[in-house]
Amino acid sequence: MTSLHAELWTSFASQIRSYAAAHGLNSRHHAVVEVGNDVITLRVNTRWLRFTRNEMTGDDDQSQPFEIHDDGTVTVGAVTEDMDFTAERLTRELMK
Repeated sequence: MTSLHAELWTSFASQIRSYAAAHGLNSRHHAVVEVGNDVITLRVNTRWLRFTRNEMTGDDDQSQPFEIHDDGTVTVGAVTEDMDFTAERLTRELMK
């Protein structure tokens, strides 16, 4: 892994943590974010999302392609958007 990808991975994890904390202010549930070199896991109550370098899997056992690009965008499935938009959207959806 390049140092750029390591920084982008860390940035994505940080954004997930920040949005989880923000959305947790208005939620009955507390989010837990576990971060490793190759896996980020977001847990809320009984729901969860797990990110690897090339896949996102949810508690429904559905997986989608996942990729962080050098320009700071992220692709989940067929959707590519800015990293912060992806982190906020996925966290918000999980914490509903």
